[in-house]
Amino acid sequence: MLQLTAAMRFFGEVAEEHDEPSGIDLLLPASSELIAGLIAFGIIFVFVWKWVLPMVDKRLEARQAAIIGQLTAAENTKHEAESLLADYKQQLAMARDEANKIVEEARKSADALRTDMVGKAETEAQLIVRKARESAASERERAAASIRDEVASLSLDLARRVVSDSVDASVQKKLVDRYIAELEELKA
Repeated sequence: MLQLTAAMRFFGEVAEEHDEPSGIDLLLPASSELIAGLIAFGIIFVFVWKWVLPMVDKRLEARQAAIIGQLTAAENTKHEAESLLADYKQQLAMARDEANKIVEEARKSADALRTDMVGKAETEAQLIVRKARESAASERERAAASIRDEVASLSLDLARRVVSDSVDASVQKKLVDRYIAELEELKA
């Protein structure tokens, strides 16, 4: 410090010897001011270099680490989101496939049910037609038997009147049966 003060005095004395500046001295500061400025600059430089720059470096490194951490977290989140999106797409595709299978199975079941119902309806219709035919045939036979009996009765009455008591009842019955048989042969 003593040396610095002595140097300042020396330059101050040198500066006092040249009181009247001229030429380039008008642009340059006085030597004592220049030295004091250099010393102040040195002190500030050392202070900044020794204490401020390390703190700035630490803060920059911390900030850089934080940014890298945020970028890494963002990258991980992005990968996770992409993975979730892929999972959702896969699940959606599986759900669509499952829905298509269900629809296809329902369509097949409906077709099978429709075919079964049509088959049952046809079977029932055939059964009803067959029963109706059988019933009609039975009615026809019954009506024919009734007509046959009626014709026999009328024939017997008529024959009885014509022959009047000369022919036996069993002979008349045979005649009527033969007559009915001849009628049936004519129908066929």
